[in-house]
Amino acid sequence: MTDRPTKDAWKKLAEREIKAPPDTLTWNTPEGIEVKPLYTAEDLEGVGHLGTLPGFEPFLRGPRATMYTGRPWTIRQYAGFSTAEASNNFYRKALAAGQQGVSVAFDLATHRGYDSDHPRVEGDVGKAGVAIDSVEDMKILFDGIPLEKISVSMTMNGAVIPILANFIVAGEEQGVPRALLSGTIQNDILKEFMVRNTYIYPPEPSMRIVADIIEFTAKEMPKFNSISISGYHMQEAGSTLVQELAFTLADGREYVRAALKKGLNVDDFAGRLSFFFAIGMNFFMEAAKLRAARLLWSRIMTEFEPKKSSSLMLRTHCQTSGVSLQEQDPYNNIVRTAFEAMSAALGGTQSLHTNSFDEAIALPTEFSARIARNTQLILQHETGVTKVVDPLAGSYYVEALTNDLAEKAWALIEEVEAMGGMTKAVATGLPKRLIEEAATRKQAAIDRGDEVIVGVNKYRLEQEDDIDILEIDNSAVRQAQIARIERTRRQRDPSRVEEALAALEKVARSGEGNILAAAVEASRARATVGEISDAMRRAFGDHAAIPEVVGNVYGKAYDDEPEFQTLVSRLEQFAGSLGEKPRIMVAKLGQDGHDRGAKVIASAFGDIGFEVIAGPLFQTPGEAADTAIVSKVHVVGMSSLAAGHKTLAPQLVEALKAKGAENIIVVVGGVIPRQDYQYLLDHGVAAVFGPGTNVLDAARAVLDLMEGKRRNQ
Repeated sequence: MTDRPTKDAWKKLAEREIKAPPDTLTWNTPEGIEVKPLYTAEDLEGVGHLGTLPGFEPFLRGPRATMYTGRPWTIRQYAGFSTAEASNNFYRKALAAGQQGVSVAFDLATHRGYDSDHPRVEGDVGKAGVAIDSVEDMKILFDGIPLEKISVSMTMNGAVIPILANFIVAGEEQGVPRALLSGTIQNDILKEFMVRNTYIYPPEPSMRIVADIIEFTAKEMPKFNSISISGYHMQEAGSTLVQELAFTLADGREYVRAALKKGLNVDDFAGRLSFFFAIGMNFFMEAAKLRAARLLWSRIMTEFEPKKSSSLMLRTHCQTSGVSLQEQDPYNNIVRTAFEAMSAALGGTQSLHTNSFDEAIALPTEFSARIARNTQLILQHETGVTKVVDPLAGSYYVEALTNDLAEKAWALIEEVEAMGGMTKAVATGLPKRLIEEAATRKQAAIDRGDEVIVGVNKYRLEQEDDIDILEIDNSAVRQAQIARIERTRRQRDPSRVEEALAALEKVARSGEGNILAAAVEASRARATVGEISDAMRRAFGDHAAIPEVVGNVYGKAYDDEPEFQTLVSRLEQFAGSLGEKPRIMVAKLGQDGHDRGAKVIASAFGDIGFEVIAGPLFQTPGEAADTAIVSKVHVVGMSSLAAGHKTLAPQLVEALKAKGAENIIVVVGGVIPRQDYQYLLDHGVAAVFGPGTNVLDAARAVLDLMEGKRRNQ
């Protein structure tokens, strides 16, 4: 019998196979974690979490002892379609087909606390989710869905008060008391200030809203999760997994402190806190991230000295990545989502949403949503993954990754703590800047081909076929919503509404009383989402962020590469003939706050040599035209992620013409179906850059347009 081979023996064998030292196979992740080609028991020496069991502190192996062997994760598909009627129809079909909970996506007008008849949201109503203007919409949304039995998750932060108030009243009028309502409200405003940007009020009053909701639900809604602390949007904005993990848990710590300041006992609410993480394509690291999250949350909660063990548990919902979805060769997205779903299951999620393959360009169709839902059903029923608790436990690689992620995330959490906590860190802009730098580095790696995306920067199809997409008639939805608002206003008691809104504003101004409790009364009187939001706007004011652009990140990734330097030189020559740097304004129109693409473009174009003006969020086409004219830009690049491009881009072109600035070139980039390109070109847009466009290619095309315009002048 031969002796067991040593690691040195393996190294010699590996070196013969690859004709190089095996250390050359080491991979440095974006998180700064060194991933080796071989892991052994030596890599786990000193790792303290080994030997723990699921259901026991620190819950690394799962919050429940039996995990999926006793009950699989909840299949909860996130969806919202234009009107309450359309969404209700989708939910009822999905529940009949095996979905186990409802997860509501709201349109952008609702997110920002505007009624559908507000002039600022003409291009946003019914786009990217369902429009909710009052209790009447909410009642239709859940018609025929028994709220005492079905758990409802609502992704809402900015207008969280009127939406939750409407839900409570809709339940009451369905005959379900608030104490029996189950589900989750996201209510995670710190993340909004960092990445997603669907905020309304400044940070301090926003944190008060969070605390009031935690207080109200702890006392009145024992089955309802008062907050879903979200890292999902951080990863979607470009964060590394360490940043997602650290900033999410630091947010959670801040919310616990806010609740304690309300005089609550930690055990009265800690068990109703939940988390929400993205699951991307780094398969093993994503599973390890969820395990590390439970370990670190238990550590954080210990400092608040809870008496209940359950107060130390991290429970989480997960969603497969939206950023990993690609427009090119889109059926590949089905495979990506399946791998991400498996990773979430192996990491121990409590519920899961799987994205549909067409969501890189539009809302999902019934066909694509069925595939996404069946992905989870197949995972639960056909793969055997639910037969064993934490099947990755003891893996040398996964346990080492879990430990590495926990250590790096804890170091970042402590850095935030040294700044005075997450609210103060957010105020400095540190988390936002770090995430934007990470996003820009990732885009540079993709553009260079260092990170392979199948069908995008490698193995591309010669000819892309169009796929069927769900298109929303924005104007028809808006008119229907306006008609319902007008009917609701005619039928309600005006004096009762006025009294309820005045009482709400008084609670908001004085700091005495609970904001959600006051909003429930206003909702019951049929005050609209916009009216309730405006009452709080009068008390708190609006938050307006100052856009900043990171620099020397995209260009640094290219160093002295000829392709990049050629473009830089060409731009310098054009600037010389122009007599100034070419100026481009990157504009975000409408109420879509997702600005990852806009920020990456602004940063990269700045490194290439353009003078970049970052337009503020939430502009109307007219406001963007004014900014462009005042800034004397040559090009406006409109970023579109929420299907408003067919409304907003032509309005921008017309606004520039009306102001005598038709010489300014308009280009559009973002989540735009290929079927819409010609429509935009026919309406005055000079070029369209769809998902997956290489930034250098986009910069060359913009420069071509500017040179062509100059030659023709």
